[in-house]
Amino acid sequence: MYAIIETGGKQYRVQTGDVIDVELLPAEDDSTDVVFDRVLMVGGDDVKIGHPVVEGAQVTGVRLGDIRGPKVTVFKSKRRKGYRRKNGHRQDLLRVRIQDIQV
Repeated sequence: MYAIIETGGKQYRVQTGDVIDVELLPAEDDSTDVVFDRVLMVGGDDVKIGHPVVEGAQVTGVRLGDIRGPKVTVFKSKRRKGYRRKNGHRQDLLRVRIQDIQV
């Protein structure tokens, strides 16, 4: 059984046991559980497609820790003007292991 969830403006295809990196979510009372309510589709033997979400479906996972994404270099320049700016960015991410898909 698999599910397609939406979090942080992105969609992820997940199964039980998968480890995914999502945008950083606020921690609620030092809990290690993460619940994704926006389930767009549940697949397997019978496929359920939401309009826009599947009613009553949720995906639960356990929080593995905060990580940093890969470094992205931002370089701006204007030719023949001597204008050059270099900047970098690393996104804060949350690593989650998917435990259960409930329909």
